[in-house]
Amino acid sequence: MQLLVSVRSADEVGPALAGGADIIDAKEPDRGSLGAVDRDVLSRILQRVPDDRGVSVALGDVTRPEEVHAAVHGLELPRRTSPTYLKLGFAGVRSPDQIGLLIENAVSVTSGMAAFPRIVAVAYADSERAGTIPPALIPPLAKAAGAAGVLLDTHGKDGRGLLEWLPAGPLVDWVALARHAGLFAALAGSLRPRDLAVVWRAQPDVVGVRGAACSGGRQGQVSEDQVRRFRLAM
Repeated sequence: MQLLVSVRSADEVGPALAGGADIIDAKEPDRGSLGAVDRDVLSRILQRVPDDRGVSVALGDVTRPEEVHAAVHGLELPRRTSPTYLKLGFAGVRSPDQIGLLIENAVSVTSGMAAFPRIVAVAYADSERAGTIPPALIPPLAKAAGAAGVLLDTHGKDGRGLLEWLPAGPLVDWVALARHAGLFAALAGSLRPRDLAVVWRAQPDVVGVRGAACSGGRQGQVSEDQVRRFRLAM
């Protein structure tokens, strides 16, 4: 399993890497579960990540093709040896066909980019609260639309973690569903070291954290010690 750590500024990249992060994820927690950082902030973050570490960029939730184009337009992603991932969610969209179309749009508009970014479709364990489709429907849609992977996260960030919405059995089944579709699978959603025994059973490719990597919780600052503690627990 690889460890993804979400950072909101270039200053947080160093502690995340020193603590053992494999993938640096650019995300602004004040803007929700998939809040995008400002473009100038993203540029500074990417400059701090060495070529041998993956990068991930949260682009927010989209409901229409125009929003996909707006999220990607002008995005400057340098060519890298390690993968670049772009994450999109679909809060507020209850039509599977519409979500499939949105993923297809994301794959299409990024296909000519020099960085060859890989599209990650985000499913929400709290899908009813997010006003979107159940998480089990996302992997086959993502596969058909040409995405590279899927992430299971929580839309609401109120302290209720992933395992409070999806217990061990369904979690294992969801990762297996993604693998069967030929996608990589990532898990996130207020995960703590104590959750890793259950997460390990599912065997995702990536585990993502923000709050557990910070001093002071999700709105705090990424701490090398906190990241290392989580890495050792993994």
